[in-house]
Parts: sequence; C-alpha cells; structure tokens
Amino acid sequence: MPNEQPSPFTVEANAKETERNSRIAVLLFPVLILLGGLCGMLMPQAFLGLSSWINPLLMVIMFCMGLTLTMPDFALVFKNPLPVLCGVAAQFIIMPSMGWLVATMLQLEPALAAGLILVGCAPGGTASNVVSYLARGNVALSVAMTSVSTLLAPLLTPALALWLAGQYMPVDAGSMAISVVQIVLIPVVLGIFLRMLFNRFVDKVSGALPWLSVLAITFVVTVIVAGSAQTIVTAGLLVLVAVVSHNALGLALGYAIGILLRVPEDSRRTIAIEVGMQNSGLAGGLAKQYFSPEAALPGAVFSVWHNLSGALIAAYWRRKQVK
Repeated sequence: MPNEQPSPFTVEANAKETERNSRIAVLLFPVLILLGGLCGMLMPQAFLGLSSWINPLLMVIMFCMGLTLTMPDFALVFKNPLPVLCGVAAQFIIMPSMGWLVATMLQLEPALAAGLILVGCAPGGTASNVVSYLARGNVALSVAMTSVSTLLAPLLTPALALWLAGQYMPVDAGSMAISVVQIVLIPVVLGIFLRMLFNRFVDKVSGALPWLSVLAITFVVTVIVAGSAQTIVTAGLLVLVAVVSHNALGLALGYAIGILLRVPEDSRRTIAIEVGMQNSGLAGGLAKQYFSPEAALPGAVFSVWHNLSGALIAAYWRRKQVK
C-alpha cells in the first residue's frame, strides 16, 4: 500500500544514511561548485546555450526539499511561533536591506547591485538545515524557518525586489511572482504531498536527495558563470567583497536577533545561519531571467561563499558545546 508505514529500525537507518549523505554533500558542495564555476569560466561557450535548464533544475532542487519535509516539521510554527516568525521576519528585513547597503557602499554597477539585492530578497537556503545540525543548532527551528520563508517567497521576494532592486533596474514584480510560484511553491508542495503518499519509498531514496540537489545547483552556477565570464574578469573581486560582506552581516545580525529574542544558544546559532544563508541559486536564476546575465553573478558567487562560510562556522560552533 502507498501509505504503508516502515518499521522504526528502517526509519532510523534511513535517517542516519540521509544525515551522513547530507553532511558529506554540504561539506563537498563548495568544492564541487568551485569546479563548476571554473568550467563555466574556462569553457563558457560549452554552457551558454543551456540557460533554459536553469529554472527546471531549480524546480528539481525545490522538489527535493519538499520530499524532505513532513507535516510535523511545521508543528514548531504553532507550538512556539515567536522564534520562527521573528527569525523569518529578520531574514526578509536584514538581508534585503544589507544587500542594498553593501551595493550602495561599494557603488556597484546597476546590474550587480540589483543581483546582490535579489540574493537578499530570496528565501532561506536549502543547505542551512544541515549546517544548523553540524553547528549544534536547533534543527527543528531551522527546518521551520526554511519552510516558512520558502512558502512566503512568492509574495515577499518580488515585492522586496521591486522596492529595493527596482532603484537600479526595472522589475516586473508580477511576472517574477508567477515564476517563484512555479519554481518554488509548486515543487515544494508537490514534494510534501508525495512524501505523505509514498513515505516508505521516499525514505528509501532520501539518501540520494542531497546529492541530486548539489549536482543541480552546481550545474546552475556553471551556466550562470559562463554567461557572466567577462564580468568576472572586470568586477569579480568587487563582487566577492560584496558577497562576503553581505553574508557576514547576515550571520552577525541574525545572531544578534537571537540574543534580543532571549532564545537559547542553539536557537541563536540557527537564526544566524538561516538569516545568513540564502537560496542564492533561485536568486541567480531570477536575476538572469528578469535582469541580465551579469546580475546573476552575485547569486553564483554567494552559492559558493555561503556554503564555505557555513561549513567553517559549523566546524567552529561544533567544537563549542551549547550551554
């Protein structure tokens, strides 16, 4: 039967396998994505004709995310809503505003500024849950924040992009909202629905989901870098400085929000990670579709950097026991 429940031993074994694969995937992700970026930089002509693959691959990533979610993952929103809702609000306030601030301070050209701001307007990154686990954070809070921010993205991402990125480039917020629904909301909801119907089968294949997501986002970054190869030569270092600053501000201010909320240390770590790690692959795809190939560059660089910084901060926090 499709809804047949697996044994507790099977569930535990599958969970351990998924956890192990997720941990390896998130640690190897910066390496793989760097290799993909180098391929796009050194052989741009090989990938320039593949830009039509970006949105379908982003849908695959979000579908995989939906398959990892269950209805109990949303229970924390109702049991203890304050950290979840305040954390999500902080994410959609801090990251867009800091993206605008960094773009203004560094005087980025319009396309790059719009792309950086769009990264800030994106929902939480799909790797943040594993990074929170590695950092001894509150994994339940991480999953809840990622889920809520993702479900709010069709409304908030286009609206914030229109308000802030619209200062630099024209933004078709209505069309962007439809794209976010197609790329994010529908695949995630479909994944959740199929998980409910075929839970046992999904548990069996769940170990492969992190790798599928990693390969998909690596290919997305490769195609984006190929389309921005000339911009990387002229403005690559400046974009890197902007991305590192944006990510660092998100992590630091996210942790400060946790202090203000007076939540435990593990939840402070999680809010910091959730605020600082964005769905930059989605931002890059939207930037390429609605702005220009150059505008997608900050999203591609952010995809590399925030996973590297996430792995480093997780390794640091993992050595420090939570009080």
